[in-house]
Amino acid sequence: MKTLVAAFVLALGFAAVELRAQNEPNLIPDVVDPAKLIPILPEAPTGWTAEKAEGSSDDVGGFKITNVHRDYRKGEAAEAPTAAISILDAVASPDYVEATTGAWNQASETAEGYGKPVTIDGNPGREDYDKERKQASLWVMVAKRYFVEIELQNQEPKELQEWIKRVDLKKLAEIKK
Repeated sequence: MKTLVAAFVLALGFAAVELRAQNEPNLIPDVVDPAKLIPILPEAPTGWTAEKAEGSSDDVGGFKITNVHRDYRKGEAAEAPTAAISILDAVASPDYVEATTGAWNQASETAEGYGKPVTIDGNPGREDYDKERKQASLWVMVAKRYFVEIELQNQEPKELQEWIKRVDLKKLAEIKK
């Protein structure tokens, strides 16, 4: 996830420079405060532990982004199942949202894994699975502004559906400034 956030921040920075060069007024909506998104990150399910949820808003060349994140773990073994949930408020870059979600429509399957478009409670998304690394990820776009990402390690991809049910997507969609 940190790689995606870094790529997103870089893309926003380039877009900001382009806008400044055009001398256009800044009409970009404000992102929400991380304190409003952190409660959407669920508590640990029975038998799991959760780290403290973290969140921040960062200014990137005139654009703000908000990201909140929480890690979960079941047991202490080296190969213990883990999960991570992140929410990124991408309202500042509708072009990025459109380009990213548009790429989700492509499906692929190989001996190493798969990627496919999904719909979760009416929200577009994408599910990917890497068999060798036993790594599954689910991306869901909520209210055309929030990317919800769930990453699982050492779990079957069907568990993504259980994890996304723990995130109140309807409540998330209602959160504005």
